[in-house]
Amino acid sequence: MRAVVQRVLEASVEVGGQKIAGIGQGLLVLLGAGRQDEEADVVYLANKVAGLRIFEDDSQRMNRSVLDIGGQVLVVPNFTLYGDCRRGRRPSFEAAAPPEKARALFELFVNQLIKAGVSTRAGRFRAEMKVFLVNDGPVTILLDSRKTF
Repeated sequence: MRAVVQRVLEASVEVGGQKIAGIGQGLLVLLGAGRQDEEADVVYLANKVAGLRIFEDDSQRMNRSVLDIGGQVLVVPNFTLYGDCRRGRRPSFEAAAPPEKARALFELFVNQLIKAGVSTRAGRFRAEMKVFLVNDGPVTILLDSRKTF
């Protein structure tokens, strides 16, 4: 699984002009599932997101997690994280999980965050969404359950 994690002051998602989810301070997570991903990838990545210490403490050091600050997480499904642009000019999405599998992994990820005690909201799977955010920092982290960056 791949995730783009952004520290935000607020974030929301709209579908068809209607706001379907929003959060205050916390994390916006764009989440993609790959063909080879399984439950272990979900658990790893959800635990990593919940414990990621990217919020500042009293000494202005990144030393607090979203749980530590009582923040929220907005998870947005995003298969384009598996776009491969190495060949040609149009991305190939062959490495992305098929929709049924990706939906199950997305829902499992959201539930894993909730299980970890994180206040979590989610975008709508396979919907055309508009994502709004106020990035804090900016702080943006790339995570992958199968690779090291």
